[in-house]
Amino acid sequence: MAATTIEDIITSLENIIADCINANSRLGYFAALYLKVTKSVQQGIAAGQFMDGERMEKLDVVFASRYLDAYQQWKNHQQPTSSWTVAFEQAEKPGVLVLQHLLLGMNAHINLDLGIAAVEVCGQQPIATLQQDFDAINTIIASLTYQVLNELGRVSPLLSLLGLHATNNSALIQFSISNARDGAWCFAEDLIQKQGDAYNQCITQRDNTIKQLAESLVNVTGFMRFTVWLIHIFEWKNPAAIIKTLNEYQKKKIVVNKT
Repeated sequence: MAATTIEDIITSLENIIADCINANSRLGYFAALYLKVTKSVQQGIAAGQFMDGERMEKLDVVFASRYLDAYQQWKNHQQPTSSWTVAFEQAEKPGVLVLQHLLLGMNAHINLDLGIAAVEVCGQQPIATLQQDFDAINTIIASLTYQVLNELGRVSPLLSLLGLHATNNSALIQFSISNARDGAWCFAEDLIQKQGDAYNQCITQRDNTIKQLAESLVNVTGFMRFTVWLIHIFEWKNPAAIIKTLNEYQKKKIVVNKT
């Protein structure tokens, strides 16, 4: 059944995480991260952090459903968007960093799915009416940054070596969630003006562009390639253990917030 509430989305994400633990699948990395963000948005709605909480829940459901649909398409040997195809394909490769897996998921979901979801939720309303709540999610994501970095540090202890390449213009170094969300908003502003074939063509063109960005996230060269190789040597190698660690840490965090 299609999800209609954030609680439905949370249940679906928890099921994906459980399935990926059982299958020892790297696909669970992004699901664990996304569950964290979804629960934080749910808490933000309950706390009145958004101008229109009902619309924000609808946006969250429409947005998350695009990921859930892409995941099911992949599991059923169907073809999701090109952006998600790259992310899912890389999950089958052992030499990709945990960070890269997470960025590939964020790349497909924010850079492509978010703009489409924003347009669908706005319907006939001007998209500008959504912008304040759209931007408010950046604050929620920022509040999770330290927690996520701490978790990554546990499973990938040499990850900080990427700092040696701080001035490199590689997508792996320069990828920014804030910039991705800004880009998603610009994409939504463009998409909402399209109809019919022009609408579908706009999405296809965007998907192709984001696919290229996804490929650049994993195809590193030069000295950075050696750095990524070195980081990977010391990363945890058991996907199920990594997913459990991310998920158990999250559960502890949520318990602390409730007391």
